[in-house]
Amino acid sequence: MIKESHEIALQSLYIYPVKSLKGIAVDEAKVERRGLQHDRRWMLVDEENTFITQREHPRMATVALRLDTEGLRATAEGMEDLLIPYTPLTLEPLTVTVWRSVCQAYAVAAHVDEWFSRFLHTPCRLVYMPDETRREVNPIFAVDHDIVSFADGYPFMMIGEASLDQLNERLNEMPLPVNRFRPNFVLKGTHAFAEDEWKEIQIGDTIFHLVKPCERCQVTTIDQDRGVRRGPEPLKTLATYRTIDNKVLFGQYLIAQAAGGRVRVGDRVRIIARKDGTGNGHLS
Repeated sequence: MIKESHEIALQSLYIYPVKSLKGIAVDEAKVERRGLQHDRRWMLVDEENTFITQREHPRMATVALRLDTEGLRATAEGMEDLLIPYTPLTLEPLTVTVWRSVCQAYAVAAHVDEWFSRFLHTPCRLVYMPDETRREVNPIFAVDHDIVSFADGYPFMMIGEASLDQLNERLNEMPLPVNRFRPNFVLKGTHAFAEDEWKEIQIGDTIFHLVKPCERCQVTTIDQDRGVRRGPEPLKTLATYRTIDNKVLFGQYLIAQAAGGRVRVGDRVRIIARKDGTGNGHLS
């Protein structure tokens, strides 16, 4: 087994407050049970209260967000700026569907729904997941009755910078940016796909369990700056060397052992245990 560098660290950190909209690069974030603070706590739903994403509406990728004192500020080409309050204005309860999960949410505000409906050219509503909602992860991969936000299935997703570099070396086109893969954590100082070998790590003062590889979908083929599909890559190339059981894998899903800590860009990464049963127990 190739040994990692002694300088593994958190290279970059991202949150995605509204599922499938543009992410926000942050310097630090609070670790909560269902994910990083504000990460995917909002989601757009259709008239049946079923989630919608870039898979159906690639333009969602172009809606930029920033954290403000009063709420989220959303901007999009041809639209007036929008303030999304941190606390929903209506407190109208809704039952919403995310993949196989059915859970409770609140409608945010009618004017917010109108803004997104105009931009996406389809009727939709923005909903918020309150603290009382418990959307559980797949119990097969859970550590301790874990919960998740509106993310596809797990609270945190991580990739290695070296893994992306290796993919880009294999592509017969311009290198792809990290935003194609929408990670929370990007690590530097590893060899390519070193994260596949790990079982438990520590970032900052939080221990994370690596519970499952991330299965990749058509979102990776969408240009996150222009909101348009760009053909078969990177799935075509990844499928040649990262396919197991007909699933294309890139990155790892994580679950935090405990909430309340903070992670910061530059944090050293401690490899506690590997899937082969070994571990070094010190900063790598």
